[in-house]
Amino acid sequence: MSEEFTTKEQRVRIVRKKLGLTLEKFGEHLGVKKSTLSNIESGRSSLTDRMLKSICHEFNVNEEWLRNGTGEMFVIPEDETAAIVSDLLESKDHEFFNLILDIVKTYQTLSPMDQDIIKKFCQQLVDAKKNRKE
Repeated sequence: MSEEFTTKEQRVRIVRKKLGLTLEKFGEHLGVKKSTLSNIESGRSSLTDRMLKSICHEFNVNEEWLRNGTGEMFVIPEDETAAIVSDLLESKDHEFFNLILDIVKTYQTLSPMDQDIIKKFCQQLVDAKKNRKE
């Protein structure tokens, strides 16, 4: 079945299968029961605008693709750094996550003047890196 000839309800199933999620796991991410998703995927219930937007937001699905079947299924995050941080935060057993958490907690205990010093230091590191690339 070609994706452009499917309904948006059927495309929900395509997304879920592509992500390798069960109805239950997919529903957990969206805050709905698996029966709700089953009804949507089978066409017994319509996909509401709110649910459509939730799916797009939660799973980086291209809204145009989900609505109309056009374009790419997934949106490539514009900010790669945000995607990296998101992945890191989702894996709380990762050693680096704990290090970052300690850094942030310590930073919050600093005075505003000390925070400004750290911000300036970090900006100088960024500037130095840019200058090396040029």
